[in-house]
Amino acid sequence: QVHLVESGGGSVQAGGSLRLSCSGSGSINSYQPMGWYRQAPGKQRELVATSASVGVRVYGDSVKGRVTISRNNANNTVSLQVDSLKPEDAGVYYCTLRTMTGDYWGRGTRVTVSS
Repeated sequence: QVHLVESGGGSVQAGGSLRLSCSGSGSINSYQPMGWYRQAPGKQRELVATSASVGVRVYGDSVKGRVTISRNNANNTVSLQVDSLKPEDAGVYYCTLRTMTGDYWGRGTRVTVSS
């Protein structure tokens, strides 16, 4: 089985930065996309960033220019660097792994942004 564990969430002032980390275990291959989604109260879960393949990254429109995703295939970790945080960036951030048989999700890590 695949297990994903997020960490690094917390309370950050608007304009600040944070770095989230996702640690994966189990049957994970480098060609399987891994990424980050987030969900704020009353809103749908939205894409933040994903690493679809080696050297290919996709970012959500709301975070382009402020987010960087990186992946270490050796230890199955994915990090998310978020800069210039805005109040609307607050929410629970989830790590995801997409496979041919289905998607896997972590439990999430909460990010709070104060204005």
